[in-house]
Amino acid sequence: MPLPLPTLSRRPGRHRARWRSAGAAVAVALALTATAAAPASAVTPAPASHHLVTKGLDRKALDRSLAAIRSAGMYGVYAAVRDGEDEWRGAAGLADIDTGRPVRSQMEHRVGSITKTFTAVGILQQVARDRIELDAPVARYLPGVVPGDLGRRITVRMLLNHTSGIGDYIPGAFPSLRRLEPQSLDDNRFRHFSPLELVRYGLAEARTGEPGAVHSYSNTNYVLAGLILTKVTGQDAEKYLTRHVIQAAGLRHTYFPRTPYIKGPHAKMYESLYGRIDPPRDYSVYDMSWAWALGSLVSTTADLNQFYRALLTGELLAPAELREMQTTVPVPDVPGMHYGLGLYAQDLPCGRFWGHSGGVFGAGTYALTSPDGRRQVSLGINLMKYQQVDADPSHPHPIDVAMNTHLLQALCGKVPAGAATTSSLLSRMETAVPAAPTAVTRH
Repeated sequence: MPLPLPTLSRRPGRHRARWRSAGAAVAVALALTATAAAPASAVTPAPASHHLVTKGLDRKALDRSLAAIRSAGMYGVYAAVRDGEDEWRGAAGLADIDTGRPVRSQMEHRVGSITKTFTAVGILQQVARDRIELDAPVARYLPGVVPGDLGRRITVRMLLNHTSGIGDYIPGAFPSLRRLEPQSLDDNRFRHFSPLELVRYGLAEARTGEPGAVHSYSNTNYVLAGLILTKVTGQDAEKYLTRHVIQAAGLRHTYFPRTPYIKGPHAKMYESLYGRIDPPRDYSVYDMSWAWALGSLVSTTADLNQFYRALLTGELLAPAELREMQTTVPVPDVPGMHYGLGLYAQDLPCGRFWGHSGGVFGAGTYALTSPDGRRQVSLGINLMKYQQVDADPSHPHPIDVAMNTHLLQALCGKVPAGAATTSSLLSRMETAVPAAPTAVTRH
């Protein structure tokens, strides 16, 4: 789900809270603004392509920039970078700070809201079969779930691009996070949530805008999308996505967990909650029903690269549906960020990249790919919300600067002067808790 990682593009003095859930890692919650969303039918034009991308991979530079993330204070970090058929994988730091077990580049990892891209692909596959219409009301597929006139005004497209105006369910499911306290995290470790329960929590929250008016990230949107996918396919969304998206993309280490445990080799997942959990606590064992079809996936960095390459090169969707997925609305207050249908575009000094980020308790993930599927990076970390609540946003955390540097090195082949501290590359991380104990906002 969404996770609050480096938010390097925030303006000085802005301390509004952000909600990020699994479902991902990775999202920043930004305050709702009055800026109207662009018409859903208009694709935001991309900047001049990738002429600034350096061909080939500088393996030594990637080794150095990954090690710098560890040196800046991250417990463990692993990444996979591709340029065509050329691939680099790396890892730095610890998977277990008590035993000293090191991280490995192919460790399994909870990828949070990157799951949303998979769910959106499933919905668009059904659009191609004329079983779902993007501009049809939610009430057509889920009568009575979103009650009254609201269910008739909100469309499937609005769920997928987060313009529905429905609030996020995370504050209701984890009430102690409203006070930035960890009690709910511990209470819910083995609690099972049903999708309809999550929807009720989201509908009980304050509306963030009129249907279709403005992008406002809410995990509740993708609970509803998962329920629609379940309804039209006649099978649980997770089973459908496993067969028609995960297996179709040839992913061998990506799955929806059946238990609170990760099956394969993995790192522990340490949550700091902005210093409220000291020392940071391991949440790698967790019932992920709270994230369901929007944030519970386990994957590897190599699998994520393979998935986004398959998506962007037309292996999972026909051209018409991929165009719909890449039809974007602006993300308020995040320069260079545009959200499509379970996929966002990030404009960097070397061009536009597509992907998603995700965050769950203790784990964060980034995945970005060039439009032609050639240049890619996926990165995972195992320490979350290490920033301080009262930190000056004009002085980003050293970990955030180091991660920006590595991601820019991976995607552009070089780091333009000043880009590591000014780029909004890390601003799209998603988290399950607010970045500050003030008014809860969403993104």
